[in-house]
Amino acid sequence: MPPDFQQKDTIAVIGLGKTGTAIGHLLGRAGYRIVAVTGRTGAAQQNRIAYTGGVAFPADANAEAASLATCIFITTPDDTIAAVCRDIAENGGIQRGDKVIHTSGAGGLDLLESARAAGAKVASIHPLQSFADVEGAIRNIPGSTFGVTAEAELREWSAEIVRELGGIPLEVPDAVKPLYHAAACLASNYLTTLIHTVEEMYLALGLGRDEAMRAFWPLVRGTLGNIETRGTVQALTGPIVRGDAGTIARHLDVLRKILPAYLPVYRTLGLLTVELAEKRGTLARDQLASIERNLQGD
Repeated sequence: MPPDFQQKDTIAVIGLGKTGTAIGHLLGRAGYRIVAVTGRTGAAQQNRIAYTGGVAFPADANAEAASLATCIFITTPDDTIAAVCRDIAENGGIQRGDKVIHTSGAGGLDLLESARAAGAKVASIHPLQSFADVEGAIRNIPGSTFGVTAEAELREWSAEIVRELGGIPLEVPDAVKPLYHAAACLASNYLTTLIHTVEEMYLALGLGRDEAMRAFWPLVRGTLGNIETRGTVQALTGPIVRGDAGTIARHLDVLRKILPAYLPVYRTLGLLTVELAEKRGTLARDQLASIERNLQGD
């Protein structure tokens, strides 16, 4: 066990949203003492403090809350991290040797530069998971991968705290964090948008939302299962990998007439699917080229 773990840090959670609440709760479960939390006041905030414990401070008292801890987790929205960190540092909330951690997936360690200048060690740990609510976050974090970006002397500590959260550390170099996070957005946020698009197309058939979900969700679930067990290339099915150019032409025609707003996304995903089908190696290039020309359109 690294020396830093001889005695567990005391924790301040700055910005008690879903992520901060879940991390605070799980760290408390792992034996850390949550000494302070900050966030908006109100009933929702009081409910979240019940998960973490600690003294509650308003959002304008971040420095006071941070001063009580040896490890400060800044779990505010990405665009506010640097400003919040600077406010804490400028108002005496950081002592030399403290640890300051943010949980942004796209932001680098430069967001914590003011903490580093004040003598703190800095790192970022980002749970590669989707949180619809606090309970779901607490349930889903264990077993999830965390992107870990840390300066050298805090690298092992960061990996260990991820393990104590029940997660799996994945080292992500600072320079490629935006790419790591863009992929995460595609896997979660944009997948949600894609499913919403599918839902809207079924609604255009006259189905209600619940009826539409019942109709296509077994297909989604089966596809995800195939991807998990066989990989993306072998899981690919459908008209493109079969070389059914006529079917693709009919899809394009009906979208053009009924749902033209969805035509660009269908074309873009179709062209990417042609590339995936080519990796499968079951069709001649000229068959795929015909489909590709249709998808490219005018």
